Amino acid sequence: MAEVPDELIKLERSTEEERAKLAGPTGDEYDAQWRRWREASERVQAPVTVHAAASGVSRYELEQAVKKAVRHAEDGPAAE
Repeated sequence: MAEVPDELIKLERSTEEERAKLAGPTGDEYDAQWRRWREASERVQAPVTVHAAASGVSRYELEQAVKKAVRHAEDGPAAE
């Protein structure tokens, strides 16, 4: 597997931050937050596709590596 670019990690981290904000709001607030999470998720998809094609790696494997890199960092002792 190719190294995961920092830019993809930053985009995925932003997506995870928006997803985490879904816990709590209800009604219209929840709907608005869901849209923000969805938009953040969409912003990471295109760069993942482009990087996978350019580097000749599986798009699925790259996406999973990005997610793992972000989630592993969140679970580690240095997580913010």
